[in-house]
Amino acid sequence: MKYWVSERGGLVDLDHATVSVLDHGFTVADGVFETLKVVDGVPFALTRHLDRLDRSAERIGLPAPAREGVRVAALATAEANARAIGPLARMRITYTAGVAPLGSDRGDAEPTLVVATAPTHPWPESAAVITVPWPRNDRSPLVGVKSTSYMENVLALAEAHRHGAGEALMPDTVGRLCEGTGSNVFLVVDGELITPTLATGCLPGVTRALVLEWSDARERDVPIGALAEAEEVFLTSSTRDVQPVHRCDDVSYAAPGPVTRAVQAEFRARAAASPDP
Repeated sequence: MKYWVSERGGLVDLDHATVSVLDHGFTVADGVFETLKVVDGVPFALTRHLDRLDRSAERIGLPAPAREGVRVAALATAEANARAIGPLARMRITYTAGVAPLGSDRGDAEPTLVVATAPTHPWPESAAVITVPWPRNDRSPLVGVKSTSYMENVLALAEAHRHGAGEALMPDTVGRLCEGTGSNVFLVVDGELITPTLATGCLPGVTRALVLEWSDARERDVPIGALAEAEEVFLTSSTRDVQPVHRCDDVSYAAPGPVTRAVQAEFRARAAASPDP
C-alpha cells in the first residue's frame, strides 16, 4: 500500500508513511479530515469533499489546502492502490496544522497533508442504533467542522457496541435530535421525510446534502424523542450511503420502509451515473 504524505514529498510505502511526533494533529488533534468511498478506483463526490475540507480548514484558521494538489494526491493514491484496495475502499484525507511546540500554540511549519486508503466492505443492510445522553455542543466553535478531535464519537460508538448496536445517535444541548458518531440521520414522521437542521450542530454531510437534493426531504428540528414515534429511520454517510435502521433503543422499524427504499434507489441510480455529482 502507498500513502500520500506531504512531509515525505508524495507517495510512499507504509513503512515510510510517517509524520513528526510533534505534528499538532497528533499532539492536540489540530486538524480536519474527509472520508470518501472509492468505487472501482474512483473517489466518489471528490469535489464536494474538497469543498468541505476547504471550509473546515478556514473555520479553524488553517491556510486553505492547495485544491489541485489535494485532488492530485487523492487520485494518485487511489490509482497506486487500485489492485490492493479492490472494488470498494475507504479514503481518508487528513490536513493538520503541522509541526508545532508542545501545547496549544501553533508553530510556523507548513500544514501536513496525508491521504490514505484501505479496502472496506459494504455496511450491513440495516442498522441497530441507540441514543446516548451526551449532547453535541451546538454552540461549539467546531460546529460544522469535520475535526480530527473525535474522542466524543469514539466513546459514544463504544457505548453503542456494548448494547449490540452499530451507531449512536445524540441530541444537541436543548434536546433536539442531532446526528450519529459518523452519520447523519433521517426519519419519516407523519409521512414527511425530515433531517435535523444544521442549527443542531450536526455535520453538513456530503451524502446528507445529496439526499436533500435528490428527494423531497426537508430540514426540520425535532426532539430526540421523535425517534420513538417515527415510521422509518435511516442513516447517511459517505461510506454507507443510505442505510435503513431496523431498531433504535427498544423501538423497531420496517427496514427498509417504502420511503427509505425509494431514497436508496434514487441515490444508487444517480451515484452510478455520476461519480462526482
